[in-house]
Amino acid sequence: MHFRPDNPLIVQSDHTILLEAGHPKFPEVRDGLAAFAELEKSPEYVHTYRITPLSVWNAAAAGMSAETIIHCLEEWSKFEIPPSLVREIHVHAKRYGLIRLETRRDTLVLTSGDVALLHQVISAPQVQPLVEQPLEDGAVPVKHKARGKVKQELLKAGYPVEDVAGYSDGERLQVRLKETETFRLRPYQREAVEAFYRQGAATGGSGVLVLPCGAGKTVVGLGVMERVGSATLILAPNTTSVRQWIREIREKTDVPSEMVGEYTGLEKEVKPITVATYQMLTNRQHSDDSFPHMQLFSKRDWGLIIYDEVHLLPAPVFRATALLQAKRRLGLTATLVREDGREQDVFSLVGPKKMDVPWKSLEREGWIARADCWEIRTSLPYERRKAYTRAPSREKYRIASENPRKIGVLKRILERHPHSQVIVIGQYLDQLREVAAELGAPLITGQVAQSERDQLYRQFQRGMFSVIVVSKVANFAVDLPDANVAVQLSGTFGSRQEEAQRLGRILRPKRGDNRAYFYTVVSRDSKDEAYALKRQRFLVEQGYRYTVVDAEELDEWVVSS
Repeated sequence: MHFRPDNPLIVQSDHTILLEAGHPKFPEVRDGLAAFAELEKSPEYVHTYRITPLSVWNAAAAGMSAETIIHCLEEWSKFEIPPSLVREIHVHAKRYGLIRLETRRDTLVLTSGDVALLHQVISAPQVQPLVEQPLEDGAVPVKHKARGKVKQELLKAGYPVEDVAGYSDGERLQVRLKETETFRLRPYQREAVEAFYRQGAATGGSGVLVLPCGAGKTVVGLGVMERVGSATLILAPNTTSVRQWIREIREKTDVPSEMVGEYTGLEKEVKPITVATYQMLTNRQHSDDSFPHMQLFSKRDWGLIIYDEVHLLPAPVFRATALLQAKRRLGLTATLVREDGREQDVFSLVGPKKMDVPWKSLEREGWIARADCWEIRTSLPYERRKAYTRAPSREKYRIASENPRKIGVLKRILERHPHSQVIVIGQYLDQLREVAAELGAPLITGQVAQSERDQLYRQFQRGMFSVIVVSKVANFAVDLPDANVAVQLSGTFGSRQEEAQRLGRILRPKRGDNRAYFYTVVSRDSKDEAYALKRQRFLVEQGYRYTVVDAEELDEWVVSS
């Protein structure tokens, strides 16, 4: 057994990996592990990762072999890699592509080099109704419209299908990017486009690109549209993001404006390029009604469907996507993390992860701002602490989140940044109204009309006021390039993706000093503090470190910083 005490990893037989956060190789090893392992815990000194079947399958789909994964672990580990884990990595990596979905004379078939295994797998009760009787050569025909469902079920059985059945071209549409002195695809954006497209091969054309907030995911989507050259349906989380897509298409491509349509609660246009909200697609009058706007998927012969913020994909859209497997499908996200645990459905129905760009890599190259993250802890007032102690478990978080002392902390943070553009963001509307009134700042919530939101965002961009207060409606696709400070007063429990998205509001590259400041204000010794630690987990995996400061020391901290 080899023993290399200077290495940063301990790899355990239960598939967990312990990484020393203070080790000189920590950044290098952390970025390497992200390709094939999932972060579970990130306390100050030792981070815990886990190798899962899905993490290995994503690595395999991106071209990483079992030998490469094991070599990385051996290079970084203090001790010999447990033989049982080595076997498991080989088993999981081998299973990706062991079963393939192909097209033969216009018929979809499942094939495998191990025909006996294939026939065993398709005999499972969940799979059998989706396939026909095997052909003479052992290939198994897939029933009409079951392409997505059979991939879902085989993934659940532990056999991720490599789908090389190809795609329909859809309605042809020429898209050209208008490259200028101030705009052209950055190197990593070109690489992302090619990772998805793969020269038009059957193995390309479906998958997820993971890029940091502020890295230009919309522009990558435009690059993919140019490569595919087909009518495109774009699905986005809200009307603000829909209009941002439309604005970018009009400014950065040669597509005439009349060929771009908005499909939201305000407009119902179906054009060769149509941008819709998830909310619109899932809108219905009663819970037992069908989804009338799902017909949008068949309104045109789409050649490409783009799922913006794919980690938010709602269940009804998953079901529709299962029937759209002949369309090229692109998922865009900064955080391929779903709080409902449905990452497997993203893998099987939208496609595997094709590229994952580390946030800190783009920060080092100056493509996104360098961010300092702070957690400011303040105590609950005596009366509120009594209420917190007596409250039912489900109410404790809100009591702690709406701690009135957070407003004083916020004011002292603003004193530290007198010439900055500041976003104050939170979960609870009563708290946000009080903050906006106290600061004399405009407030944007879901109750504010879209036209008024757009106007306030424009005024903020023009510097007409320096502080804006927003609810979670601003978590996504709000393009405020000059904002360089964000203060989070409350969040959606332990949502890792929300934390990342909120930091992302201030990561657009800045002129001059390319820095941003992200503050989370929490109530000490409460569920607020515990959930804050959970929310930070994804960003910690990306290399961000939170400096913890007690509010009681804040005056000294403000003066000395």
